[in-house]
Amino acid sequence: MSRLLAYGREALEAIWRNRMRSILTMLGMIIGTSSVIAVLGISHAASTGISAQIISFGVPPIQISVDENQDDPVMAALQYRDIAQVQNATQDIVREVEPTYQNSYEMVANRIHAYEGIYSASGYHTDSLTMRAGRRISDDDVSGGAHVCTLSPDLDDKFFMGDALGRFIDINGTRFEVVGVYDPVKGSLFSSATSAFAEIPYTTFHRMQPGPVDALTVYPKEAADVDAAGDAVIAALQHIHGSRTKYLNQNFGAIVGGLERAIGIIAAGLTAIGAVALVVAGIGIMNIMLVSVVERTREIGIRKAIGASRRDIILQFLMESLLLALGGGVVGMLIGILTTVGMAVLISRTLGQAIVPYLLVVSVALIFSITVGIVFGIYPALRAARLNPIEALRS
Repeated sequence: MSRLLAYGREALEAIWRNRMRSILTMLGMIIGTSSVIAVLGISHAASTGISAQIISFGVPPIQISVDENQDDPVMAALQYRDIAQVQNATQDIVREVEPTYQNSYEMVANRIHAYEGIYSASGYHTDSLTMRAGRRISDDDVSGGAHVCTLSPDLDDKFFMGDALGRFIDINGTRFEVVGVYDPVKGSLFSSATSAFAEIPYTTFHRMQPGPVDALTVYPKEAADVDAAGDAVIAALQHIHGSRTKYLNQNFGAIVGGLERAIGIIAAGLTAIGAVALVVAGIGIMNIMLVSVVERTREIGIRKAIGASRRDIILQFLMESLLLALGGGVVGMLIGILTTVGMAVLISRTLGQAIVPYLLVVSVALIFSITVGIVFGIYPALRAARLNPIEALRS
């Protein structure tokens, strides 16, 4: 151990003697390590941020809609009466089936007119969305076909200047009481769908918009039964409308999984680019160590003449190469972590809680640095160890 410490001290002295050259050599390691760490940390933070926002919307349901490309989409049209039949046919695997409506209607309040998105809602909630004021649509609202609505904070501010609870608003000529206002939905991932909207009970929506249902939203009893639940609902619909009808099964969980996989693939590609920078940095370290061997040929000859073994020479030069790589790697790691922390804060504010795997980040930085230092330092060290001591003393 004392010998390794002595080699480490000598390596530091050699690096300090040529500090400008050493700093330039470490720049490659700094750039490569910081880029790899930043990509690794940011991609993981983005993935967890997206997952956190998805979780806030509850267990991802399945949405069944008509395939418009089939021969007779009218025959396959989803009807309001289908819901009870589908629920009875799939009750062993499906927890809830509800119709989904959405449309843009004129909303009027306080002499303000605007066309906004109106969505159907039920009393079954799996998400963790919170209310700024009031409550959400309840089962009693649905069963009674109540003329009540909930608003997004944007519409609350737009029509009532933040004081919508208990007030009334006309939607498509029908008067509704505002019973709740949502808190702002964090993030921009769903902002296009949720920044300005109103919800009314789906039974009320059906009376306001009779005819085919836009889609069926299906909640399976178990997350593992998502595919089976979708297949069961489609089979029930085909039993009702005919075996030749076709339906689309939109699995939101699969969509989220695909998005996370896409982020992983992009991160892997960017990490590979950062790894190329590390290889270039390693070549720079090898080059500078070969120069160091040439410059210290006489020193190597003296060491061998007084009894230094090949192993001692190899350890001496490997230690110097390792310290160069570790120096650049640690600085690069700090820059990468600072970049990751900054991006994680931004992701947390826009998407959801972003988790950075700091232990993984530090481990990767150290492993990369040690690997580069050893792999690209071994050849110069072997070359120094193979020098003939007599020829080295003559140089």
